[in-house]
Amino acid sequence: MAVRLLISVLIISLVSLTYASDPAPLQDFCVAVKDDEAKVFVNGKICKDPNMVSADDFLFPGPNMPGLNVPGNTSNPLGSKVTPVNVNQLPGLNTLGISLVRIDYAPYGLNPPHTHPRATEVLVVVEGTLYVGFVTSNPADPNVKNKLFTKTLNPGDVFVFPEGLIHFQFNVGKTNAVVFAGLSSQNPGVITIANAVFGSNPPINPDVLTKAFQVDANVIKYLQGQFWWNID
Repeated sequence: MAVRLLISVLIISLVSLTYASDPAPLQDFCVAVKDDEAKVFVNGKICKDPNMVSADDFLFPGPNMPGLNVPGNTSNPLGSKVTPVNVNQLPGLNTLGISLVRIDYAPYGLNPPHTHPRATEVLVVVEGTLYVGFVTSNPADPNVKNKLFTKTLNPGDVFVFPEGLIHFQFNVGKTNAVVFAGLSSQNPGVITIANAVFGSNPPINPDVLTKAFQVDANVIKYLQGQFWWNID
């Protein structure tokens, strides 16, 4: 009986792991149909008729679009710009469980604390010097604080941000910085913490945030009144 129970638990664990990330493709490819052309809504994107698929569905950039060799425009308050290549830009990525981004940073530019709810990120520095880090999820012991892992990266260095954890990158150099990063989902998603908490529409009730952050209500109202920049 104990052996059967153990086998059952193992099977359930394996099934859970199977559905913990993007589903594996059940055919050679499943080129995504644009959302506004889809007739049904599914968890992900539906497949284009294979007979209508062309090589262009697997190519980025599309016509009259800049490639990843072109720097992103960092002229914004954060001094950074993310250029994504996920299923929304490259439909041939659909169901393949992978995507990438180029991130440009002006001197002292910041990719602010954020999380990818559906992907692990592996980042490689091409130019510049970055201070990067991520924070662990809440410890089981309420007396223990979330742990911060940080490193200063130089060209050629690679760093991993585990799936779902809050992370950031800050250009600590006096010159521009460039990185490329791979993500383990064709549609990793991004939640920028400050934007989500203080810039939601409609706004979160200030009483909630005042209690959560243990600050004066005027501080919350000030933060909710700011324009929270989206660099993606």
